[in-house]
Amino acid sequence: MISVNFFGTHDFAAGILQALIDSADFEIKTVFTVPDKPIGRHQEIQKSSVKILAEKYGLRVEQPESLQNFSLLLTPYSLNIVCDYGLLIPKNIIDAPGHGSLNVHPSLLPKYRGATPVQTALMNGDSETGVTIMLMDEKLDHGPILAWKTIKIDPTDNYTSLSEKLLETAKSLLIDTVQKWVLGPKMPPQPQDDSKATVCHELTRADGQVDFSGQTAQQVYNRFRALTPWPGVWTMLGGKRVKLLSVITAMPTGRQAKAGICGRSRVKPGMTAIADNQIFFTCADGNPIEVLELQMEGKKPMTAKEFINGYKTLLHA
Repeated sequence: MISVNFFGTHDFAAGILQALIDSADFEIKTVFTVPDKPIGRHQEIQKSSVKILAEKYGLRVEQPESLQNFSLLLTPYSLNIVCDYGLLIPKNIIDAPGHGSLNVHPSLLPKYRGATPVQTALMNGDSETGVTIMLMDEKLDHGPILAWKTIKIDPTDNYTSLSEKLLETAKSLLIDTVQKWVLGPKMPPQPQDDSKATVCHELTRADGQVDFSGQTAQQVYNRFRALTPWPGVWTMLGGKRVKLLSVITAMPTGRQAKAGICGRSRVKPGMTAIADNQIFFTCADGNPIEVLELQMEGKKPMTAKEFINGYKTLLHA
């Protein structure tokens, strides 16, 4: 039986914790997650996905505001497993277990160190990504690599579907890696090449703004794939913020012709066209994006037809 402390917070981490719970080889001593916090307009207190799962199985949960002055319980355990935790873990805690601390990271390190590797891979239009299991040190996603596995990013993948594929890969890779790391045969850690490292930043709502006149149709679509459902993509129409809930790039030629946007559009980049109750935005490369569902700030989601009926004056061809 391999004893672990688990550190994690969000949905991806909860999936990893579930895999450890389901395996007969692991004993979860303590689960660390961020404190409960108020969410949304009504500021309702919300537990993390990891805490909800841990409580379901009766696991011990710790939620310190910071780990800087936190002492681990003096109970026997083999290692720490960390995934999408959200707080800085100091060196004394990283080094406390006999087998150190392993981090599950959804990218092929050293590419995309930081908090948003899945979204960044999609925004950049990458054709592949993967999962890395690394031996942690005190620097961000910097420690030596124990194992990695590559997966393909399909053109239709979005944040949700890609996260699901990465999670399935991560579950089996982690369990296999931990068993070898703790029980043997030992795998030699491979240092990362820092010269190839990139760091992805935390996302805010501002990252969701679409610039049709400055981005190609593929770049806009990649941003939609990466940032839906959160923080979502949006644009300004008539001085009002409009969220783009569903967009596509591939359209039948007939629709494009009716909108005047076949090939190199005669509609200037950044402008809109309407045809058969469909809404098209022309992008910087002259190619169109069709918006299927929109939401005015403070209003309910609307289909393109409903939006045209209610807000046609905001759409300028």
